[in-house]
Parts: sequence; C-alpha cells; structure tokens
Amino acid sequence: MNRDIEVIQEKIQRESAFLPRLREEVGRVIVGQESMVEGLLIGLLSDGHVLMEGVPGLAKTMTVRTLARAVDTTFRRLQFTPDLLPADLIGTLVYDPKDQEFKTRKGPIFANIILADEINRSPAKVQSALLEAMQERTVTIGENTFSLDTPFLVLATQNPIEQEGTYPLPEAQVDRFMLKLSVGYPDRNEELQIMRRMATGPEVDVEPVVKADEVLGARKAVEMIYLDQQVEQYIVDLVLATRDPGAYGIDDLQGLIAYGASPRASIYLAKTARSHAFLRRRGYVTPDDVRAMTMNVLRHRVLLTYEAEAEEVTSEDVVGQILNSVEVP
Repeated sequence: MNRDIEVIQEKIQRESAFLPRLREEVGRVIVGQESMVEGLLIGLLSDGHVLMEGVPGLAKTMTVRTLARAVDTTFRRLQFTPDLLPADLIGTLVYDPKDQEFKTRKGPIFANIILADEINRSPAKVQSALLEAMQERTVTIGENTFSLDTPFLVLATQNPIEQEGTYPLPEAQVDRFMLKLSVGYPDRNEELQIMRRMATGPEVDVEPVVKADEVLGARKAVEMIYLDQQVEQYIVDLVLATRDPGAYGIDDLQGLIAYGASPRASIYLAKTARSHAFLRRRGYVTPDDVRAMTMNVLRHRVLLTYEAEAEEVTSEDVVGQILNSVEVP
C-alpha cells in the first residue's frame, strides 16, 4: 500500500506542475477570494459544475472569465435574461434556400467553459435545455444529438438579492451543480488593493498558461488518489445524517429537514475531497479534506421545512451542526 501511495504521489507531483502558473496568472487580476478560486479549481479538476452566489460586485464574473482565459480552451459568457430562448443557448435549425434543406447552427453552449451569468433570470425552458447539457454532456437540436467537447464546465452565478423578475432554479437543476459557493466581501486590506489596482491603469491582459491536456491529465491523477474505507464511511455518515439526523444523535434537527441530500452528494464529496487533496499535492484523502468540502457540496442539497424557515434556520446552520456532531474517524 505504501508503494502504491508513493506511485500516486509521484504522478500528482508531475500532473500538478501547472497549478502555480495558473494561480499566479489568476492572481494578477483577482485580489483575495481564495476560497472562490479554489472552489472553481476543484470544479475544474473534479469535472463538476459550480454555482456561485453573492451580492453584485464581488468579482464572480471576472474570476470565472480570468480562469477561463488562463486555460487554453474555448470560453463563452452567456447573460441570462427573461427573454432568452433555448435556441439562443443550444442553437437551432436554419433553412438554407440554396440547398433547400435545414442546417444545424450550433449555439454558444458548444464551448469548453461556459459562464452562465445570473442564471436565475432565465425561464424554465432555458434552464431545461441547460440541464441536459450539464447532466448528459449532449445537446439535441431537431432530431440530432451532439456531444459536447471535453472538458465541459458550467460556472454559474446568481445574486441572493433582487429576486423580482427571477426564476428560482428547480431542485433538480440545483442538484446538478457539484458545488455551491457562497462568495463574501473582501477584508480591509484586500479592499484597499482592489481599489488601487482597479481604479487606475488599463485592465490586465490574461494569457493562457495551461493547456487543456494538462487539465485532463490532472483529472486522471485525481481519480487515482487513495480514499480509505474509514474516510468513505465518514462521507456516507455525513450524507445519511442529512436524511435521518436522529440516528446520529442530532435531535435538534428533527423536523427541520424536509429532504436530505441525494446519493449524488456522496459521489461529489468523494470527488471533491480527492481534488482538495490534489491541490495540496497529497496522494491520499484525509477527513479534513472531506470536512473542507462538505459545506459547498451539501448546502444546496438540504431542503428545510417551513418550521426551519420560521425559526430562521438556514441550510448552512444544519450542515454545520452535522459537521460538529458526526464522529470524525
């Protein structure tokens, strides 16, 4: 086993060589927001979509655009609005009078990294079209189904305020996002740096410093990272505690959880814990890796009852209590 870990460790050292270059390039534009940048990197390494929520002006869009430009792949920014149509996203059939036949015109979804800006401003039909692309990695136009390129990553933003004119994401679609990141305000020193950097001088031109093949190679290395049975059991316990907190002695949560996390949560916790270990150049997963990812994986998968809302209990409160109560191996 020790020899296997050594082999994995060597591969991780090779495949993670691009990380300092990528972080440095992103850091030329983005001040602070380390947790958001790390969450996006974990989504990229884990092959999972990321939803970011925060008030306007916290550099959510800029961070995604900077990361996408630093990786040598195709990138599209989609501004979601109430009048957006599915055809605006996935494409449509266009009649060619010269050849007297319909031809496929592909939409902007055919890119490696998609920024879905203010995703909750799009109507249900558009969200449904995006759902197929996110889950199946395919797009259907007319009678033809097209596979999307690899890597394919949807990074979506939404604002917790200005709910007028928005369409809340259905639970089925929210569950497709591997991570939901809560983006907060910068601290005093970061705010000062942001003001100095952005208030003067031209915008920094980001250069692609990472090839798509390097990302795909890193993903293979992530899949090799060792996950001990005890850590696997810990992941399952955390997820099961959202469904039956009483079985884990968390009686305070009885009656507050309407629906617990789905099995997709267990899968995503294992994947993201491996990616978290990869970012730290480690060939094995520790319980700390799992705990670091639990909030971002579970916060949008725990649905609360009206009683919880009346008591002003949030899903973050519930997940935090579960983390503090479930025994760590």
